[in-house]
Amino acid sequence: MTQIGGFIAPSRKPGVLGIHSLDHFSLAVPDMHDAINFYGNFGLDIRQDGQALALHTDAAPHRWGRIIEGPSKKLHMLSFGCYEEDLPRFADHLQSLGITRTDPLPGVDSNGVWFRDCDGTPIEIKVAVKSSPSAKSVFGDTQNPPNLRAATVRAMAPLVRPRRLSHVLLFVRDLDRSIKFYADVLGMRLSDRTNFVAFMHGVHGSDHHMLAFAQSNAPGFHHASWDVGSVNEVGVGAATMAAKGFQRGWGLGRHVLGSNFFHYVRDPWGSYCEYSADIDFIAADFDWESQVHRPEDSLSLWGPEPPPDFVTNFEA
Repeated sequence: MTQIGGFIAPSRKPGVLGIHSLDHFSLAVPDMHDAINFYGNFGLDIRQDGQALALHTDAAPHRWGRIIEGPSKKLHMLSFGCYEEDLPRFADHLQSLGITRTDPLPGVDSNGVWFRDCDGTPIEIKVAVKSSPSAKSVFGDTQNPPNLRAATVRAMAPLVRPRRLSHVLLFVRDLDRSIKFYADVLGMRLSDRTNFVAFMHGVHGSDHHMLAFAQSNAPGFHHASWDVGSVNEVGVGAATMAAKGFQRGWGLGRHVLGSNFFHYVRDPWGSYCEYSADIDFIAADFDWESQVHRPEDSLSLWGPEPPPDFVTNFEA
């Protein structure tokens, strides 16, 4: 349970088998120096992790991402967290579904069960502390009182520090197949979808989506989204990244599905990092009614038009 003012928010749905968090993602990139420059300027705390880089935030000790070196940009694996009592249930569940267990990837220390998803991506389910939120994240946009200056001068604008990983979006070969796989195998639930994009949440309470899919002809990694506390932080983050040479992206805008304010910054490999604020939250004791939305609601409620190649899978 999580205390929110006078309200006790449940942190799990009783009797339901499902992962509780997207624990971290692992991404291969061709140049680790470019990774240090990009993610460091984005506001993440980068730590050496053997031959890899670990992506942390100031707000929590959790490792949200892991960057390894490879010949090209490619999703290396996804790790999901579950409650301790659920791990043997997941092992039995995988066997009942006829899903082949695999060994952990080389160099990964794991207490979990491993397999591959319907597109061949390595998946780990492990015992972990719940890192997905159990309540809606604090949103800090308030009206400034009179006789005070609301904005700082540009030279004194602080580096925006994301608080946590919100979600990742993957390109998939078959949208319907991926929705079914992650629902049937990992216990995730569909929040909303259109004809080419789908958003899934954790059954034990999470943001509107911790994992999203976009239709493509091959698997790929589109973006990682990072939670910040206000629209101002979204804007300051975008301006800071542009000043550091990362002008390509999309925003400021607001999504329809998830409702979050956003700005996407294109990384050196053709994918994105998103500054995200005020995303919808789905509690463990609430049964969200998923809906199929019109194609025009896939990307934004308002904001500039996205770049023509925004949903291009450069890994295809």
